Amino acid sequence: MSDYEIHAIKYARNSDRTRSQNFLGGDGHDARMDLDYFVWAVTNGERTFVVDTGFDEISGPARGREIWRPVGDGLTAVGVDPDTVEDVILSHLHYDHAGNHELFPRARYHLQEREMAYCTGPCMCHHVLRHPFDLNDVQHMVKRVFEGRVQFHDGDREIAPGLSLHWVGGHSRGLQVVRVKTRRGWVVLASDAAHYYENFERRAPFAVVVDVADMLKGYDTMMALASSPQHIVPGHDPLVLERYPSSNKGPGIVRLDADPIAI
Repeated sequence: MSDYEIHAIKYARNSDRTRSQNFLGGDGHDARMDLDYFVWAVTNGERTFVVDTGFDEISGPARGREIWRPVGDGLTAVGVDPDTVEDVILSHLHYDHAGNHELFPRARYHLQEREMAYCTGPCMCHHVLRHPFDLNDVQHMVKRVFEGRVQFHDGDREIAPGLSLHWVGGHSRGLQVVRVKTRRGWVVLASDAAHYYENFERRAPFAVVVDVADMLKGYDTMMALASSPQHIVPGHDPLVLERYPSSNKGPGIVRLDADPIAI
């Protein structure tokens, strides 16, 4: 089993966030707390997996998010041609993780069954629950199903030696994390199971949540899956770019299979 390289690729940011927006119940120190947006490229020379597909130049700015680098450009910078990608893992179907619908024409999409059921079911009658989804993204994923290009998973599944998916829920009904074998051990790509390091380090849930109990249990699941807490990589924390060394592929791209610079 070959170890994987992991590149975290920043593609957008939100510089208009405060701490009270990022923690359930607010925060007593309401300072600025930015969100960075990432996709991840996981490769071992034999197979390549793209984790999440981000949003595009229309849907992101419509929500006040700033495109920092188009997702396709970031992947190309690390040597991944979107036209040839065969496996895309979607942690969940929120707008910032499931856009860019035409970017991967050959890909099969890996998704939890309960995420599709959630975003096409009765919960979407409630604005507060459907707001993180983009109708266009959901419609395109239904289209992918009818094209035979979605591989559904129910819970935990190893989809390749050294790479497995694990349902955690919490932030969204079908949220899954990705466990990857690297040269430094088992890395867990948390995506939105933890937006920030603080979420799992302080057991402080993110403010957008459908099931708080599942979100809290998800922190324990990630701890059990990762080689150490330092092997858990949050999905939106700008500190990721400070804690990991550059991939030497341009700004905003770091290597997660390398030892952190500082913790």
